[in-house]
Amino acid sequence: MCGRYTLTIESDDLEDRFDVTLEEAFAPRYNAAPGQGLPVITDAEPDTVQRFEWGLVPSWADDDTGGSINARAETIDEKPSFREAYESRRCLVPADGFYEWVETENGKQPYRVSFEDDRPFAMAGLWERWEPDEETTQTGLEAFGGGSADAERDDGPLETFTIVTTEPNDLVGGLHHRMAVILEPGTEQEWLTGDDPKALLESYPADEMRADPVSTAVNDPSTDEPSLLEPVDS
Repeated sequence: MCGRYTLTIESDDLEDRFDVTLEEAFAPRYNAAPGQGLPVITDAEPDTVQRFEWGLVPSWADDDTGGSINARAETIDEKPSFREAYESRRCLVPADGFYEWVETENGKQPYRVSFEDDRPFAMAGLWERWEPDEETTQTGLEAFGGGSADAERDDGPLETFTIVTTEPNDLVGGLHHRMAVILEPGTEQEWLTGDDPKALLESYPADEMRADPVSTAVNDPSTDEPSLLEPVDS
């Protein structure tokens, strides 16, 4: 699976790499985690970087809990949670590395997987927009004393995404039995707009990639700092 990742480049570099503009200020992320609002590029607005919550909630879901952070490439066009999104709501998830954990005699050791030159890349993703029904919205308003304007909860539409995973390459296979689908730059547009781009969902070759052991501080999703990228002795 892919449960944490990094996107550490500056705003200008992000815009240049993906030929997009940012909707809002972007800060480098050293420990992007599920439930957070993170940058995506959708088929609906391919010229803009938007911020969606990681953990896909289907539009037909009863509530906005229990989002899926990953979708298996092999069944992406079959499972009800992902079938409609695969057909018409695909996205790119910018990143420059992702974390995997390996069991050792001293506990789980995290590794950061990246390209040898640290270049950014796009992971294949799907996105959804979930909207509360009238009853759900009213229940939420009542919970805040009748819908005070100061209520912290946003009862409007929720836009979410998931990352597509596939069989691992030789490098990642030593860490985990799945890996995120990394798209070749020349196929990113096809993933967004192609009729049936499932053939793109293959593991990226390992020969340009590396895996470095990093601090267990990454285990805490609230820790988000440059020191997480520094290799440690495994």
